[in-house]
Amino acid sequence: MEFTLEEMRSHLAALEARISDACKIAGRSRESVKLVWVSKFHPAEAVENAIALGATDFGENRVQEAELKFSTPRKAIDGSRVRCHVIGPVQSNKLKKAAIVADCIHSIASIEAVEKLEKVCAALPGENGAGKILDILFQINAGEEETKSGLDVHEAEAFLESLAARGQSAFPHLRFRGLMTIGKNTGVAEDSRECFAFLRNLQQKFLSKGAVFANFDQLSMGMTGDLEVAIEEGSTMIRVGTALFGERDYSKPVNDPA
Repeated sequence: MEFTLEEMRSHLAALEARISDACKIAGRSRESVKLVWVSKFHPAEAVENAIALGATDFGENRVQEAELKFSTPRKAIDGSRVRCHVIGPVQSNKLKKAAIVADCIHSIASIEAVEKLEKVCAALPGENGAGKILDILFQINAGEEETKSGLDVHEAEAFLESLAARGQSAFPHLRFRGLMTIGKNTGVAEDSRECFAFLRNLQQKFLSKGAVFANFDQLSMGMTGDLEVAIEEGSTMIRVGTALFGERDYSKPVNDPA
């Protein structure tokens, strides 16, 4: 059941307390962690309520839902533009649509997807008319779980090295912003610490290289159940849905044609 505006306000306050406490324990500022409201399977009205509560960033798994909710620009209450994050795997035939609607895609896991996004963004209108600049993160299956998408942990470093070798001139319309992972699905937050630490170490290694990785300062990791551990291990973006919006109604999926 969807939360009312007042229920969302109450749940947001509880979540903010958790985030703030985790930041204090980790010796970090609250501003160093961005809250991405995962609005998948929640209606546009819920998004409007979230914006009224100060939300600025939303995550969608499905490109079709992202298009329905975020193709029309929205303003946050602080005057900034609401940002759309595509956080689910994107099929090759939907990369163009994803690039059009998204400000950031968290789930890139192949050189083919990188190359196609570069071509797509080069042809899109940008702020200065020279193509769209798109932020992307690379998803790593740090928990090595068969049910999850992303680069294999044993292949991730070589993949990133291959991008470094090609250089920024090969991808002028893409900003490589960092890494994303999903914690282990065990119900025990501590079980994800090793995964999150692996991601942080890999991100820091490539950020230090500069060049194509000059903006590689983001770690998208941590959800409702494991956000404290994620923040302790350096997460800069946590992805929270049900705890803010209420239970999703999967009986009414958004039509997502191929």
